[in-house]
This record gives sequence, structure tokens and C-alpha cells, in this order.
Amino acid sequence: MDARDLKILALLQRDARLSYAQIGSSVGLAASSVHDRVRKLEKAGVIRGYRAEIDHEQAGFPIAAIVSLALRPSSPSDVPSLISEFELVESCYSVAGDNSYALIVRAPTTKDLEELLDALRAKLEVVTRATIVLSTPFENRALLKTT
Repeated sequence: MDARDLKILALLQRDARLSYAQIGSSVGLAASSVHDRVRKLEKAGVIRGYRAEIDHEQAGFPIAAIVSLALRPSSPSDVPSLISEFELVESCYSVAGDNSYALIVRAPTTKDLEELLDALRAKLEVVTRATIVLSTPFENRALLKTT
């Protein structure tokens, strides 16, 4: 991966709907060359996909929470695959420290969040701790710079 690939990635992180011609004019390549590079980045797994960024509140999921899971000896061994069955779990991270996993959860109501926590405790035999997000100054920041 060279500097042009990194710049292409940075541009796509900011706006995945840019045309190859628009990207090409920013990186000094023809649209066909940009297309080839993007396909190689996709094939290599550097670009894992494209998706719409939604406003969770307007989509009906105004409650955000960070949920920490501490496993017990009786917890199942396939915890990540079991967590993936819960639709309100947006992200799952394996973490070091006092807990085993940290989850980002989006819920329509606090009642839905409470039911999810109860279901996680029952199915995974874990201790949970939830932190309600009050506001989101920023999220999903592009990590790469275009300059």
C-alpha cells in the first residue's frame, strides 16, 4: 500500500459515494487506475464494505449504551457468536482488564435496553454493567487524513 492508496482510503472514509473520477482528480490518477486500486484494496480486505451512516435517533434508536460483560466460569465458550444474535448490539469488542467484552448497544427505549441486559445475563451467564450515553460529540471519525 502506497501514499496514493492511503489517500484513496481517506477520501472513501469521508464519502464512499465519490466517483472514481473525483477521487482520481484528488490523487492524480485516471478513474480506471483508481478503480483498479479500490478493487485490490477490497480483495485484500482493507476495504471491508460500504454502508449508510444513519441518524440513530431519527431511525428510532435514540438510546445508546456501552455495555461491559464480565464472564463467569459457567459462561459459554462461543460468547461472540451468541452476542451477534442480539439485534440491538451494534459492535462487540474483546477487551483486556476487568471485563471480557465491551458492546455498543442501540435501543428504542430504556425498557428495551433493560430487556437486552436481562437476556444477555441469562443466555451468556455474564455480569453486565451499562453506561448510558448522554450525547455524542462525534463518532465514526475518519482515521486517515486526505492531505
